[in-house]
Amino acid sequence: MCLIGVMEGHFKSVSMSGRRSAKLLVIVSQDDSRKLLLPDGIPESVDELIEKVREAFGLNCRFRLQYQDKDFGDVFVNLTDTGELESLGTLKIIPLPDEDSFTAQTNDGTQSNDDALSSVGSGDTDDTIILSPSGSETVSTRNQQWPKEFNIPRFSYDTELQLERGNALFKANGTRLTVTPKMKSDILEKVCDEIYKYKSYPSSANFCEVSEALIKKHPCLAEKGSFNGCYGWTQRLKMKMGNLRTQLKGLGCPEYLVNSLKTKATDHAFPAKNVKRPKRGEANHIPSLPAGETSANLEVERLALLKEVKKRNNAMTIKEKMTKTFALRRQEIVENQPSVQELQERWPALFQQEEINAEFLRITTLPLQSRFMASLDRQSSQLLQVIRSKGGVLREKTKDTIKVMDQSLDIDIRRECLLKCLIMYLGEDASCLIKEYQADQREEAEREFEKTTMAFFVIRESDALSRALDISIVIDGVEVLNELPSVACACAMMFGLIYALNLKYPEGLKYTFEAFQKIIMDIESKQMSRRVQNLSSKLQE
Repeated sequence: MCLIGVMEGHFKSVSMSGRRSAKLLVIVSQDDSRKLLLPDGIPESVDELIEKVREAFGLNCRFRLQYQDKDFGDVFVNLTDTGELESLGTLKIIPLPDEDSFTAQTNDGTQSNDDALSSVGSGDTDDTIILSPSGSETVSTRNQQWPKEFNIPRFSYDTELQLERGNALFKANGTRLTVTPKMKSDILEKVCDEIYKYKSYPSSANFCEVSEALIKKHPCLAEKGSFNGCYGWTQRLKMKMGNLRTQLKGLGCPEYLVNSLKTKATDHAFPAKNVKRPKRGEANHIPSLPAGETSANLEVERLALLKEVKKRNNAMTIKEKMTKTFALRRQEIVENQPSVQELQERWPALFQQEEINAEFLRITTLPLQSRFMASLDRQSSQLLQVIRSKGGVLREKTKDTIKVMDQSLDIDIRRECLLKCLIMYLGEDASCLIKEYQADQREEAEREFEKTTMAFFVIRESDALSRALDISIVIDGVEVLNELPSVACACAMMFGLIYALNLKYPEGLKYTFEAFQKIIMDIESKQMSRRVQNLSSKLQE
């Protein structure tokens, strides 16, 4: 009888088409893993599998799939062939941007010159980099930015039951729910836990968003006497979040300990003096050390990393060690504020183009170079239209740059011209950021390095239409990166270094870098200066 039962089970696992059924574990997000049943077996194409996943889980966003590759130690790799999959394997969903780069067409079907940048960005998608290898994450590690719409979490069963009844009564006759202290405590605790997943120091605007989302989901919680029904909830959330920070500081959370009076120097021992907190959308500003690791252990890893940097074709090992030592490095940079030269000596790998991209992703949870290029290309047509529509002094300043742009078909030259025009549109001097020299002026450029706070130097063969022979980034008189492929790439790398080294935006270019952050990279874009907000509004017209 047992043998017959086994045989029956075997035949049930094979579909009518003769293909064996399959089960896959699908990682939808960090805290959401689901089982996918495929009665007809694993589809023959990746597109079919994506549609199966989309239908099974009700997903509306665009995404690609990654699978655990056993040949490479179960690292997640982009899925290009379903033949790589076996039943009981693991898939991971990687969301893609909602908007693609597109090519604008003129009436005769040809591509217009102003839109040439938009068509190039199709290859510059948001690449996925693993934030932390197995064992290097902590419970405080964040893996996403503040959401466009805050999602109110589920509360305890009894709270949800009361809210369900309260919402029904409110809809029927407008009766508001009387909230008990226990229920109020449950709501505040769960919501603040959800807030902490994104930010340790939410702004007042963030708290307003959360309280409005709470009232929208549970209208029975709306308060009388408040203009939007949620003012009291906003204040309670602020107080509860402050209490949570105090508790976490007592548990040794580094992003709060750094602002403790006990850890400050005697001359800085004031609550409002030298406060270190994320100000530009840094999700992991001062992370905790990985579980089971100490500063001494990670210092050993740092010393080993110094040796690995000197070896050739060693990018994977360097990447793993840089990820493992991220918390140690970040605490050192934010708390001690070492000079650029000191950081070059202690962390030379941090000044490699690939590692700048990886470090930016660890800090912000967003890809750097691919996102920067894709967004710049996508907005290029509208940005050029805004710049061309201006007259007066700006038209005179941008005239030569736009002429070069119109004459060139090189995408790197066109991106460079667009960025120069953007800087001038914002009322700042492009030559403060982009310092150009002829090939025979290289020695003069190197002498200028020592006087430079933050800029990049472009060495050209001849005129502005020629490709650069060399592009170098200089910070605090130190050349930190050279032989970059384009000015646009240099802009992205400098923006990434500002985050990686915890630097301030250069004073004479603060609007330019704010535009990079809030318009191009879309980080903390709900609060802008008036000048950048004006440009953002025109780009959306």
